[in-house]
Amino acid sequence: MSRKSCSNGTRGFTLIEALVALAIVASVLGSIGGVIATTVKGTRGIDQRLELSGIAETLVAALPARTLLKPGRQSGELAGHRWRIDVSPMNVAVASDAPTQRFVPLAVTLRLQSPGGPAMQVTTVRLVPRDAP
Repeated sequence: MSRKSCSNGTRGFTLIEALVALAIVASVLGSIGGVIATTVKGTRGIDQRLELSGIAETLVAALPARTLLKPGRQSGELAGHRWRIDVSPMNVAVASDAPTQRFVPLAVTLRLQSPGGPAMQVTTVRLVPRDAP
């Protein structure tokens, strides 16, 4: 860029050169701000998922022992998160020549909704003794 001499003999930048430099700096700062905003949003999403996973783990760990687990529905709220657990028998094909099965598979589906909106669903299988009371 050319520098012009002022009337007193000092050299400096023209107004156009200063405005171009300012526009470049503003563009770079805007890009950096966008990257930071995306990172913060992603971090917040990860935090919410981790919180949901922790609560889901707590709820699954609090399920009754397999001899006491019965088909049905339970629901409630834990730390501001609404949850629902559905326990139902699974439809599994049994071979006609197979001996009598000792266990019955039950599908346990946990649905968890956080106050902010994100939701999670976890499905697992529990084997319950066939002769359970």
